[in-house]
Amino acid sequence: MERLVTTAQAAEILGISLQGVHYRIKNNQLKSIKQAGKTYVYLWDDKSKIEGYSTSLEEVAEKKEEDNAHFQKVIDSKDEQIALLKKSVKWIRRQYQEEIVRLEKNQEKIISVFDSEIKLLQSAFNEMRAIYKPKTESIAQKIKFISLSDFTALMKTYKKSDNDIKVLIINAIKNGDKRFIYNKKSKKVLILDEDFSDLK
Repeated sequence: MERLVTTAQAAEILGISLQGVHYRIKNNQLKSIKQAGKTYVYLWDDKSKIEGYSTSLEEVAEKKEEDNAHFQKVIDSKDEQIALLKKSVKWIRRQYQEEIVRLEKNQEKIISVFDSEIKLLQSAFNEMRAIYKPKTESIAQKIKFISLSDFTALMKTYKKSDNDIKVLIINAIKNGDKRFIYNKKSKKVLILDEDFSDLK
């Protein structure tokens, strides 16, 4: 039996959207009529008698299956990418850990080499000190210095004034006289205990 319903009621009865109803009206799949500015649709109580209804349901089902298949492909592709990324992360982590182990081993080797080098240098230094210490001590014992007051007293015996002695020392340092050693930092003069008869 045929009955007249609103487009909204038709959408609810047919289980489709309002746009679907209007689409079917436009394509003559549903019989419709306009009354008082409103569109009404003729529906059969037996839905199979509605033109194009069964076909449209089949189309919707097929479309749904296609969409499901497409979504499944997308999900499968995403799963593959996730699996690849997990493998990449695992490989990078393993490489990183191996590099840390390698660096730690190298560090241990370097420290070991430095330790052995330090020990060698220490033993070389001890040998050098054992060889040269007595020589330097004997040289130091041979070298003797006199004080500035002793040098001044000696120069006074040569009839030199304080100013003459001062000028004499300055000239001796300038001329590179090895008996006079001038320390620039402390600004002091060391005078070797040697013969100064040439300064008479």
